[in-house]
Amino acid sequence: MTDPQPASAYDLAHTDEVENLATFALLVDNEAGVLHRVVGLFAARGYNIESLTVAETDRRAHTSRITIVTRGAPHVLDQIEAQLSKVISVRQVHDVTRDPRGIERELALVKVRGTGADRVEALRVSDIFRAKVVDTTSESFVFEITGAPAKIDSFVDLMRPLGLVELSRTGVLSIERGAEEGI
Repeated sequence: MTDPQPASAYDLAHTDEVENLATFALLVDNEAGVLHRVVGLFAARGYNIESLTVAETDRRAHTSRITIVTRGAPHVLDQIEAQLSKVISVRQVHDVTRDPRGIERELALVKVRGTGADRVEALRVSDIFRAKVVDTTSESFVFEITGAPAKIDSFVDLMRPLGLVELSRTGVLSIERGAEEGI
């Protein structure tokens, strides 16, 4: 018996290849339609965006920075980087993941409900992670935590059994260490 043919090109993924996370920082012209073109590139090719942040970085130069976290096999990530650099109004593309000087950070607000021992433990864990209490009631806390995405993931995992109620994350931001200008 022969294997059935895949239904679409998206089913032709290389299942034996290891997928990696990659963070791309883009310097773009701050004009209508740029974000749509960048996101459309991902949608048209079936790539997933795991995190997306956008903000104007220089009003005089009319530029914005888009930071995108995605996942894929190494050859797919290379292809994404090459395709991003061809998008109209994209001035620069930088793979932060491959840059030893790259720094990635994220902000999260974490709401935890708890009383008694769970409440005390949530405060203890927040202290270890240097999370800040930004709101408190007799039955809950809202913590603010910043750091690498893996740090936030670990904090959230520890808060789940203690009464995690809600989570809000900003998405990844990135910058390069050192005095030199990045993108």
